[in-house]
Amino acid sequence: MVEVFGATSTTDDVLSHVNLHGKRILVTGVSAGIGVETARALAARGAHVVGAARDLTKAKTATEQVRKDAEVNRGSFELVELDLANLKSVRTCADRLLANDEPFDVVIANAGVMATPFGHTTDGFETQFGTNHLGHFVFVNRIAPLIRAGGRLINLSSAGHRFSNVDLQDPNFERTPYEPFVAYGRSKTANILFAVAFDRRHHKRGVRAAAVHPGGIHTELGRYVDPSRIKGIFDQMNKELAAEGKPPFQWKTIPQGAATSVWAAVVAPADEIGGRYCENCHVGHVVPDDVTISAISEGVRGYALDANTAEALWKKSEELVRESF
Repeated sequence: MVEVFGATSTTDDVLSHVNLHGKRILVTGVSAGIGVETARALAARGAHVVGAARDLTKAKTATEQVRKDAEVNRGSFELVELDLANLKSVRTCADRLLANDEPFDVVIANAGVMATPFGHTTDGFETQFGTNHLGHFVFVNRIAPLIRAGGRLINLSSAGHRFSNVDLQDPNFERTPYEPFVAYGRSKTANILFAVAFDRRHHKRGVRAAAVHPGGIHTELGRYVDPSRIKGIFDQMNKELAAEGKPPFQWKTIPQGAATSVWAAVVAPADEIGGRYCENCHVGHVVPDDVTISAISEGVRGYALDANTAEALWKKSEELVRESF
């Protein structure tokens, strides 16, 4: 019988009957939140997990339970240094992994920032687009030869992609007034489009890519956001839900938030998720761009899955990072 998972499913629910011994999985952003839980859940099923983080001291402390669960269940865990806001760091980390020549079954591009003040990465890119998209774009493409045939790439996106499509004419807000959530939306749409384009390039060798929305979770991701703005957003959401006859919004726990990541990574059929957007442990349906939906309703905007935009973003990203893949 096929188990059906949903919004309240946890990582342990999704992986309850899964044995990952012999699998190698890379997870970025393992110093807090769902990155740590993703790594823990996978290592606890016997996987060898490589966790990437900018601050290794912080990550070592944050992943103590990951190591304990790995040891008990014959999995393993190691850390590598990766600063996605610095392409020198990105390339150094990728080169070291390539030199080790140890393949991965899954890469989970989990790390990211949200609604930051206006700023730039080390290489001069707008912080959110540069960190969430371009850093992963270079890193994943460089280590793509290490992904085994039949492997997967899972990009962490968000329902926040609905705030904005990508802007390939002004990706760094040089001519556009900066708005933190618009910038976040652009970067999260880019995460989906990157999965679409990566899937097209690699599916012939059995490597599939998907984007996932973890849901609304209290983590460090929201540290830059004014609490009053968050309250305003959720007050409006609850008004919309009430008008639809639905109960108020409920935050997910971190294990619930990481569930879709591990579901897409090792449980869902590859052909079901390839080139798609997933949420609540299932593939999300497409919502037309001109249809008004509440910020927490399910569904993905069509522009985030558009193949032509995905190719244009790939080309623009190569121009920006001055590297072709």
